[in-house]
Amino acid sequence: MPMHDWTRVETYVYHHFHSFWLGEICRILNRGRVLPAGYYAMAEQVTRTMGPDVLTLQIPTNPLLPQANGVVPGNPAATQIAVAETPPRVRMSGTAPPRTTGFKQKRIAIRHSSDDRLVSLIELVSPGNKSAKHPFQTFVGKAVRAIEAGIHILIIDPFPPGKRDPNGIHGAIWAVLGGEPYTQPTDKPLVVAAYDANPKGPRCYVEPLAAGDPLPDAPLFLDPGYYVSVPLERAYLDAFEDVPPQHRALLEPPGKIA
Repeated sequence: MPMHDWTRVETYVYHHFHSFWLGEICRILNRGRVLPAGYYAMAEQVTRTMGPDVLTLQIPTNPLLPQANGVVPGNPAATQIAVAETPPRVRMSGTAPPRTTGFKQKRIAIRHSSDDRLVSLIELVSPGNKSAKHPFQTFVGKAVRAIEAGIHILIIDPFPPGKRDPNGIHGAIWAVLGGEPYTQPTDKPLVVAAYDANPKGPRCYVEPLAAGDPLPDAPLFLDPGYYVSVPLERAYLDAFEDVPPQHRALLEPPGKIA
């Protein structure tokens, strides 16, 4: 299923879809056995300027910490993909200079009852993230500080650039990280951007999109230079079924609504 033009519906419609898409991504990562053994994904439950929407965590390696009935999450048969052997299939990639961390783990606005280590984040951009100067700067700043702290991020932005992000959300983040200047293609105003928070210098993998384009399988980094592939289109397709028909009619071409 192609990406839709979400500017054609009211914001509340996208937020409804957003919650289902999130859940489907989590289900695919966990039940779809995408994540290797020891990793699991959870949806963030607290509303804030930058979600993050999905957290990927790793269970503690301390043998003294109890495990749930001896069950380890993730798929023992799944392995991470090495960038050196199989680079992500994206249109653009780049490396920024090494960053000095300015983001302490205690400042991450994420709380869980466990001591599990936060590895990566998945963020679905919402209109509110771009609605005003403060939420936009907060979103970009927290993304940058997370990357500086070694936390990998996958950002999906289904909304075109605006006055605060003329080169899209990736262009804004990449500029702060000190990467080469990025120009968002005018015919591909949407973006899926993965960030490898490598201590030798953050690396980005960027796929510009337009409404009507199929969604790619996106890299989600779990370690520097290693990632798993997230089937975004599969999750999107399942989530779109939960959009009410009258709203789907505004997004789909005539004749495609059941």
